[in-house]
Amino acid sequence: MQRKSLLTIGWITFFIGTLIFVFFTPEKSLKNYFINIFISGLYTFTIAVGNGVVNNYLNQRYSWVEETKKRTIFGIISTLIVNVILVLFCNYINFIIFQKQDVANFFSGEMGFSNWITINVALLISAFLHAKGFVEEWKSSTRQEVVQQKLIAKSANAQFESLKNQLDPHFLFNSLNVLSSLIDENPEQAQRFTSSMSKIYRYVLEQKDKELVTVEEEIEFARIYCDLLKTRFEDSVSFDFNVNAAELKFFVVPLSLQLLLENCIKHNFATSGKPLHIEIYVQDNHLIVENNLQQREQVKESAGIGLSNIVQRYALLTKQNVFIEKSPLFFKVKIPMLIQKIKTMNTISDQAQSYARASKRVKDLKGFYSNLIAYCVVIPFLIFINLRTAPEYYWFWWPALGWGIGVGLNALQVFGISNNWEEKQIQKILNKEK
Repeated sequence: MQRKSLLTIGWITFFIGTLIFVFFTPEKSLKNYFINIFISGLYTFTIAVGNGVVNNYLNQRYSWVEETKKRTIFGIISTLIVNVILVLFCNYINFIIFQKQDVANFFSGEMGFSNWITINVALLISAFLHAKGFVEEWKSSTRQEVVQQKLIAKSANAQFESLKNQLDPHFLFNSLNVLSSLIDENPEQAQRFTSSMSKIYRYVLEQKDKELVTVEEEIEFARIYCDLLKTRFEDSVSFDFNVNAAELKFFVVPLSLQLLLENCIKHNFATSGKPLHIEIYVQDNHLIVENNLQQREQVKESAGIGLSNIVQRYALLTKQNVFIEKSPLFFKVKIPMLIQKIKTMNTISDQAQSYARASKRVKDLKGFYSNLIAYCVVIPFLIFINLRTAPEYYWFWWPALGWGIGVGLNALQVFGISNNWEEKQIQKILNKEK
């Protein structure tokens, strides 16, 4: 047990012993004062240490966060058993061994009433300790989870920004290479290429900071880019767009088509005798770029930015995969078309919702434990009043029963089947509507 806990128990022992000596001990003497302190310490240390051992054991075996129901059920059962045993043990030492009272009256009369009251007080203190441990663990868990998810989201956002920033210098570098070739081959085409390149580069600057763009925007840009490629390769390259109007409203990552078209040109040779044919079409909710395979020998190793960039950006946005197929005749890349526009990293907002649900869960459990503690305090007090004022009629059963039913229903709502049942019914309705 920690030093802080021992000091707390010591102060409680001192306070209770002093209180009993001042208000309930007829003969005021130093001997009686130390006797009260000793008896107070007997109860306080025995009950506190016993409950502490049980609490620590249950906390090691069952997590409040991951196994709330098990932890609660075993906590209630063990608390009842342990506190009854500990209280009876302390009362036996106090009344039978120390005060030399008749053991035959241990479960009746004043000793029986003292057993009942002391057990309820012990249960009250134990319930408070369980509730305190639960709230602290849940708060710690939710706090750690939110911090962790924020770090993950920040890391993912940084990765995404890094990937997007590859596009700007990558496109500019490759376009300048093409322009450099055209200047020597055909100055007039180089001039037209420069004009087209300025329009395309404007699109690159506008779209590269977006997470997703519509298929329509990407197709329009791809057509302009294909015209630019036709300026250089003329009849050596052909393009075929086969996308329906209904499919234009879906979303893809920006500049994905430009990277895939560039990839086709970069890794395949194209001549008038053996033209490179590139087809862009939609199949099974995927936008596909396919070309006949005319693989050229690579003079130097490729940087691998194109396909890798697309795959990594999709991995940060969705669980849908990018598919690459290669055969002796063709090479195709399938990029998923997303139904709705999403933000780059919604992990933080999702975690905010998770944190809100966890906070509500903590609030519900705090309400239940407050209700239970109040019940454990008020009902024994009513029993005491009843036995003192009208021992011939046990009216305390009515509030004890009525309030007890309320506590039981509250426990079912917090720990039982009600929440799961509601969620299942909501899910059924949602599935029907779908």
